[in-house]
Amino acid sequence: MYSGGGGGHYDGGAGGAANANALFSGGGFMPSQSTAVPESSGGGLSKGRNAQTLLPLTVKQIMDAEQASDDKSNFAVNGVEVSTVRLVGRMLNKVERVTDVQFTLDDGTGRIDVNRWENESSDTKEMADVNDGNYVIVNGGLKGFQGRRHVVAYSVRRVTDFNDVTHHFLHCIHVHLQLTRPKSQVNANLGNPNQANQLRSNNQTPGNDPSSLIMNVLNDPTITHLQHGVTLDYVLKRVNLPEAVVRKFLQKHVDDGDIYQTIDDNHFKSVVNG
Repeated sequence: MYSGGGGGHYDGGAGGAANANALFSGGGFMPSQSTAVPESSGGGLSKGRNAQTLLPLTVKQIMDAEQASDDKSNFAVNGVEVSTVRLVGRMLNKVERVTDVQFTLDDGTGRIDVNRWENESSDTKEMADVNDGNYVIVNGGLKGFQGRRHVVAYSVRRVTDFNDVTHHFLHCIHVHLQLTRPKSQVNANLGNPNQANQLRSNNQTPGNDPSSLIMNVLNDPTITHLQHGVTLDYVLKRVNLPEAVVRKFLQKHVDDGDIYQTIDDNHFKSVVNG
């Protein structure tokens, strides 16, 4: 979508910022999208999605999020309590300190402060790879302190394929629509007969296709204690499928927001397991 030349290329500097702002600011979903509790929820918080589930959001959505508790430490977006978020934007004002790195993330809809603690050498190496002007993917916990909202990151990765920027904002729209869609429509989609016919034509049944087998491994409650998730080798041994197939579906689930990579490209964790 974005080639090495031409006006559509994000260069990570002023030109890239201008293109990103042109695409994702102004009128439309991102800056104007309401994050209030939908009427269909009855004013309460949805319990269908765990608060630890990683949600792709924009800075605008975070700043508009409602307080979800009296102590003002939790937040709700579209009526769903959220604490773990994914943001994509440009790094600004990077400050390296003894034990952590602080910077501002600008995604074209707003700015938010981000803090990344460097507890291990891998954390230091990760933060050395990103600098002011780079577009980064941030996974972390949403926090509030003295009325200010910020993110404590557990992963900061430099964007190398700028289609990831577009994908993130499309994913934000998709998740918003899923969360605000009336339940009757969601239930109707779950009963899609075409999906069942497709599985039968491939001699597969729901639950034993490669995608489901891999997610069953990553959603296994016995591995929730693993801080950095499981390795690619672990998944390969559990599902007994060709590596190329496993990598394909792992990447699909990463793109869909079902799982995320932790300390490197070969460690995966389900958003269900935090």
